[in-house]
Amino acid sequence: MLVQLEVDTLRRKDGQPKRQARRTMPSFEHGFKDNPNVAPILHNSLKGAPEASQYRVVSFFSGCGGLDLGLLGGFEFLGRRYPQLPFRIEYAADNSEDAAASYALNIGEHIHCADLTKVPPESLPAADVLIGGFPCQDFSSSGPKTGINGKRGELYKVMLHYMNVHKPAIVIGENVPHLARLNGGVYLETILKDFESAGYHFDVWSLYAPDFGLPQSRTRLFLIGVRNDIPGYPVVPERRFRTSPVTIDTALRDLEPVTDETVPNQSQYFVATKATSGGGQGDHHNEVGKVGYCIRANSRGRIQFHYNLPRRLTVRECARLQSFPDEFVFPFSTQRNLMLIGNAVPPLLANCVGESVARFLNCTIGAGVVDKQAEAATAGVTLIPQRKRVAAPELFLENEG
Repeated sequence: MLVQLEVDTLRRKDGQPKRQARRTMPSFEHGFKDNPNVAPILHNSLKGAPEASQYRVVSFFSGCGGLDLGLLGGFEFLGRRYPQLPFRIEYAADNSEDAAASYALNIGEHIHCADLTKVPPESLPAADVLIGGFPCQDFSSSGPKTGINGKRGELYKVMLHYMNVHKPAIVIGENVPHLARLNGGVYLETILKDFESAGYHFDVWSLYAPDFGLPQSRTRLFLIGVRNDIPGYPVVPERRFRTSPVTIDTALRDLEPVTDETVPNQSQYFVATKATSGGGQGDHHNEVGKVGYCIRANSRGRIQFHYNLPRRLTVRECARLQSFPDEFVFPFSTQRNLMLIGNAVPPLLANCVGESVARFLNCTIGAGVVDKQAEAATAGVTLIPQRKRVAAPELFLENEG
């Protein structure tokens, strides 16, 4: 027999009434690239005016575009302007329809919703720089930990196939810090050796994002590869905020009174209350004066409560903690948007890496040190000995957050 219950008779385990679910959708007129407020600082390649001096970029596993936006620059975050960098995205791809749609709305139509394992690298444009945050689920401390033996763990080879065909000058890979610890570091070493077999030398940068101004506890590995015929190596970005991190309340205070869509995505959040059993497993209550907890793609977990208000963080607040500018719109439901944000590379962190790579390229390819970008590599010429990589101890000590 079907029993009809009145809403006010529903109770949580602690006896309190259940809260009404919020099923809001964002309201907006423009994505990032078309927002008039962004126009004065927008990267010129997104205005349809690329420059010949810009380094060509191919982007794999692009997600909603955090790594790409950071590499381009031309955005503002917490009052600081991140200038344009000398790159242009020639091709981007992700197999998620949501990610591709968000990317197209905010960055450009050069995104393709595609399974890269089925795209012949010969059909793709050549580039000076290949970037990709290859899937991390099989390497994450909260995932199956199957490493390169997992279905997604071997997808880094898509980047390797492109490297073998097009020989980009620089390769930037991104992943979670647990990759360095999993199986005693064997999986990371295997990936690096595979990449280096294409004629590159790689170093690994372990970057703790608050050191660079991100108001969130997040560590990520950046695998930086330089083709063997190119002398030198990019410099690790300067940790300008190491002694003065940006706290979560500094980043989000102005959003506290906003409950509607005057700021896109600010009305979207889950109403889940704190756990009443299990010791509050999964509950993370942010605190004033500290950086926020790591933003995750698992939007259903009991995590990320506001430091001051009796609710979880909104979609916009999570996007802020990931350094997406407020004009960067996430057009879907709360759960789908949080998945995109949690999987993204913070644009701020990507911009720091991009600045270092741009300076390096300007001193090598841009200065004519290397003739005809891929000529020597294609001929099998090695102008410098391959660097002997030394594992950094801190890679095995950083928290996953």
